[in-house]
Amino acid sequence: MRSHVRRNPLNSFVFLGLISVLFGSLWGCSNARTKSAQAASAGPPAIPVAVSPVQKRDFPVYLTGLGTVQASNTVSLKSRVDGQIVQIAFKEGQYVKQGELLLVIDPRPYQVQLEQSEAALARDQANLKNAQLDYERYQGLFKEGVISQQQYNAQQSLVGQLEGTIKADQAAIDNAKLQLVYTRVTAPVNGRIGLRLVDIGNMVHATDTNPLLVVTQLQPIAVVFTLPEDNLPTVAQHMRNTPLTVEAYSRDDSTKLATGKLLTIDNQIDQTTGTGKLKAMFENNDNNLIPNQFVNARLLLEIRKGATVVPAAAIQRGPQGSAFIYVVKPDKTVEVRNVNVALTQGNDSLIASGLAPGDLVVTDGQDKLQAGSRVEVHTSNAAPAPTRTVPSPGTAGQ
Repeated sequence: MRSHVRRNPLNSFVFLGLISVLFGSLWGCSNARTKSAQAASAGPPAIPVAVSPVQKRDFPVYLTGLGTVQASNTVSLKSRVDGQIVQIAFKEGQYVKQGELLLVIDPRPYQVQLEQSEAALARDQANLKNAQLDYERYQGLFKEGVISQQQYNAQQSLVGQLEGTIKADQAAIDNAKLQLVYTRVTAPVNGRIGLRLVDIGNMVHATDTNPLLVVTQLQPIAVVFTLPEDNLPTVAQHMRNTPLTVEAYSRDDSTKLATGKLLTIDNQIDQTTGTGKLKAMFENNDNNLIPNQFVNARLLLEIRKGATVVPAAAIQRGPQGSAFIYVVKPDKTVEVRNVNVALTQGNDSLIASGLAPGDLVVTDGQDKLQAGSRVEVHTSNAAPAPTRTVPSPGTAGQ
């Protein structure tokens, strides 16, 4: 009697599933080994970096200091006579020329004084004329012995007194005329008037402490700025050869306001700060500079022709402080190039040796690089920026 074994369909399904899983694992391991082998043959992935070409161009060397704008002349006009203001001939903020009428103080009291002085002069001149005629007669009478020596001398003295009185009267007339001139306040210099400090009808006095108005001369105008004392001998040496240009920039150092010339260096050093003052003059035709304004003064010391220039971001420092740069070779790998940095200004560095114009230097992504690393090149968008600062000439190249 043959026995029949019934197969369970579920067991068959499980068996087939195990076979499929085993086959998939073997296929996955084989595929992973294949990709690993391909990756190993291709080498490490390229490192993305930003690069910039080495430029050969003129490199201006600037010295930068904080400065203050000063008016060439600042005049606080005060009254030199007492009286009431009867006319104001200016507007606030108006530009005036030297000698232009600004305001008038009531001249009538001083006109009366002038007329009184002129009347006194006329009276004393008549008295003098009469005294001189008497003196001439006394001379003849004295010679004839009709009058005494005392009478003669008294008449001679009277003539001298009246002559002195005439001079005093003339001085009084000149003073009255001068007071009349003082009643008309005029501009002492070319400049701009500030805010009005008095109104028409106010009484003013020669002893008043507050001015009537303030006139500031804005053209030309000065900028006084400071530099470290170590820079001053170099500046003085360049001043002897050619006039030095000074540029005034806004407080945030972003906007150029005016261009002028260096006038002089102060005759002493500030011991508390170790700096010296320099003064530059600006034409200020567009009136961009205002007295007491803070500016950044940039003194153009020299221009180095045909200098080798790279972005300052490309400079790296070794453990001993030596400078080096990653240079991209034609095969898209980098090499380490030791360089001699002459000086750095703002976003640019001047290279004395170690690079040639046209070399591609890495400006971003250096932290992942080493000699021989493959790179993926992206051109840097940073354009050479205007130079703003410079180290002391004694530290150049360090």
